[in-house]
Amino acid sequence: MLDAWSTRQLAAVEQALSRWVAPPEPRPAPAGLGDAMRYAVLDGGKRLRPLLVMAACEAVDGSPAAALRAACAVELIHAYSLVHDDMPCMDNDILRRGKPTVHVKFGQAQALLAGDALQALAFELLTPEDGSIEPATQATLCRMLAQAAGYQGMAGGQAIDLASVGKALSSAELHDMHRLKTGALLQASVMMGAACGATTAVVQNALCDYGAAVGLAFQVVDDILDVTADSATLGKTAGKDAAQDKPTFVSLMGLPASRNYAQELLSQAHHSLKASELRHTAALSALADMLVNRTT
Repeated sequence: MLDAWSTRQLAAVEQALSRWVAPPEPRPAPAGLGDAMRYAVLDGGKRLRPLLVMAACEAVDGSPAAALRAACAVELIHAYSLVHDDMPCMDNDILRRGKPTVHVKFGQAQALLAGDALQALAFELLTPEDGSIEPATQATLCRMLAQAAGYQGMAGGQAIDLASVGKALSSAELHDMHRLKTGALLQASVMMGAACGATTAVVQNALCDYGAAVGLAFQVVDDILDVTADSATLGKTAGKDAAQDKPTFVSLMGLPASRNYAQELLSQAHHSLKASELRHTAALSALADMLVNRTT
């Protein structure tokens, strides 16, 4: 079921990204900036965040047009964060999605600008002038995405991550870091999809809990794969967390306990979907299974 559904959704997302991210015509981005932007976004990545947006929208019978823009906006924020995270001033990585990182391919200055431009474009996509998204929904989506990407979310988590190198974090501190750095944008993907339709407080709370569970589970599995998979399989540098002496769930809990914890979080996600009492949650359920049991 998930394969057929995700194939349809991914095709729509890829076409939209290709159409909206610095297209060569009619007004190309100056000085090669568009090439760096498109390189950072197109033809790579799991697109998990867009899929969560589309699945949550489907669950609440929301607007597909609004969800498609929200899905692409979330992916642009994710892509910009990877461009910046890979730079020498951050993680100093040379491999992403199976190809050289943006700063390796285009230089550090162009990579920095490409990330900046992708972030700005995300909010442009959420505020179309064609009437496809109601103004109130535009504002809601912009606020959700800004909070998930800013100091209360992804950027704040990255700041904690950089400050934690070589330090022994407690379980609570590690959870707080990843709730912001990784979990916030994944949770926002779910909630932005839900915001494309009408929901009750019960549904919102249940989907919020689901998003929190899958967001944390994704990071736990990421930490597991960093020590169990190779770079060719991952499409990025394996073992870099240990090499950089970064705290992870595996370093804190050990590998067997981390695997058990990922499964516990998956169970929490399924329980939250059941609590929502929504009828069309098959895609959300399958996505949770996929992200916890993935091998890349």
